[in-house]
Order: sequence, then structure tokens, then C-alpha cells
Amino acid sequence: MRVLGIDPGFALVGFGIVEENNGRLKALDYGVISTPKEESISTRLAMIYKGMCDLIDTYKPDAIAIEELFFFKNQKTVIPVAEARGVIVLAGIQKLGNLYEYTPLQIKQALTGNGRAEKKQIQYMVTNILGLEKVPKPDDAADAVAVALTHLQTNNILSDNRI
Repeated sequence: MRVLGIDPGFALVGFGIVEENNGRLKALDYGVISTPKEESISTRLAMIYKGMCDLIDTYKPDAIAIEELFFFKNQKTVIPVAEARGVIVLAGIQKLGNLYEYTPLQIKQALTGNGRAEKKQIQYMVTNILGLEKVPKPDDAADAVAVALTHLQTNNILSDNRI
């Protein structure tokens, strides 16, 4: 099974493609879809949509897993990130037919066994589980890989997470 994990954002959308084959996990790719702040909101949303479609067409995932939005600090970014998430969901539904979503708590719990784990603990587990030499960078990419791993580790248990 091949999963495209997404950490939604507006300036940076993290992505991670992880494949499971006979119980072995492998990171196929990870990175970010970036949008320049000089561009208009509508142009940036179109860039995110195109980037998502390109990822889906290139890697042909069996599933897309996306992190649910969680805001508590920067209220200025709530609406643009929510709009970006809408574009990401639209691309996934149009191209693949469904998505799965996970809360930050579920991701932390799935990877570390602790729903209050720190970011460094998640990054350590991502690196360790996949046998990577270093933590995926930027952080948005590491978060997206964590989302993909969460889906692979829990998809039989959390079947009600489908959007």
C-alpha cells in the first residue's frame, strides 16, 4: 500500500509518500509544495491544487492521509490554511475518491504511544521507523511522513476517519 501523507499549510504544504510492502516500510519521497508570499491568495491556492494533482499523478497512492487542522497560536493564518486544506481535499477527492484524516493527538499516539509527545519525539520515530539517516526537512515534510505512517499503522482500526 502506498500512502500520500499531507501536512496542510498555505505557504508550505508538507507531503510524504510512504509505501508498505510485506510489512516493510519505505519513504519514497517527501518535501513541500511551496507558494511565494508575493502571489495572490487565489494563485497560491491554484499552485497547491496543481502540486497535489502532480503528486497524485506521479506516485499513484492507494490512500491520502491528511492532518486535521489545529490552531491555537496564530489566528491570522486560520482562514488561508483552511482554504488550502479545502483545495487539498478537493484534489484528493477528484483524483483518488477519498481521504483519511487524523488529529495531531492520533498521530502522536500512533507513532509514540503518547498523545502528548513532543515534535522531536515524532521526528525521531519517523526517522527510526523508516531507517532514514536524518530527519526529513523541513518540519512540514517530517509531519507529512508522520501522517502517512499513522495511516499505514492504523488504517484497519480507524476506518471511520474517511472524509
